[in-house]
Order: sequence, then C-alpha cells, then structure tokens
Amino acid sequence: MSFDSLKYKLETIAEKMAVTVRVGFMEGATYPDGTPVAAVAYWNEYGGPNRPPRPFFRKMIATESPTWAAKMAALAKSKKYDGHAVLALMGEDIKGALQQSINDFTSPPLAESTIDAKGFAKPLIDTGHMLNSIAYEVIE
Repeated sequence: MSFDSLKYKLETIAEKMAVTVRVGFMEGATYPDGTPVAAVAYWNEYGGPNRPPRPFFRKMIATESPTWAAKMAALAKSKKYDGHAVLALMGEDIKGALQQSINDFTSPPLAESTIDAKGFAKPLIDTGHMLNSIAYEVIE
C-alpha cells in the first residue's frame, strides 16, 4: 500500500469516526418538582452539608475507562468504522456501567434517620428516578 493510499484510507476512517458521545444526566431531565437530575447526581457524587460524598460516577470511570479503548477499537472494526454505530454502542455500555455503579454502591451507609424516612438502607436510590434518568446521545 502506498503512502497516499494509506493516508486516504486513514482520513476516510477519521471522517467516519468524527462523532462524540455524551453519557450521564442530560439537560432537561428533572424530578417531578422541577429539580434537575444532574444537580441531585452532583450532590450525591460530591456531598454537601450533612451529606457525605458517594462517588458512584468517579468510581465507575476509574473502573471502566481502562477498557474503553479496546472496546471501541473492536467495535470500530466490527462496525466498519461507522462512528455513530460505534459510539451508540459505547454509550449504551457506559450507561449500563453507570447504572450498575449506582446499584452496587453501599458505602458510606445512610444515616439511621434517612433509613427510617425511606424505609430501606440503599444509598443513591430513593424513587429510582436518578438511576432511570441516565442517558446517552451521539452528536454528529
């Protein structure tokens, strides 16, 4: 393969893969009272007054991100470098990992007063609204 044909092939792949994926709590997602889901996720992640941090998002990134390059490379090859298809599958994978991180999160435990009010001891889940609001979007 000549340099020019290799360069053309790589440029073609780069053009097909020129998309972005966003995963998390998207703009416009709110609780029934209008509170943005992203704000609640932030307060859970970083804590606040009388609320310890529960870093479910950072934990997922630390655990999962080392696998993303290999997954994306395999998907790119299997999807013939269709960037939209590749990143939609990556978005679904990361969304699932984030939901699993919330489901698996146990420490620090809830305060007894919170357990009494909720009726159960699972951190990060009250109504399930935050968990079910995780989404992804592929941007061309």
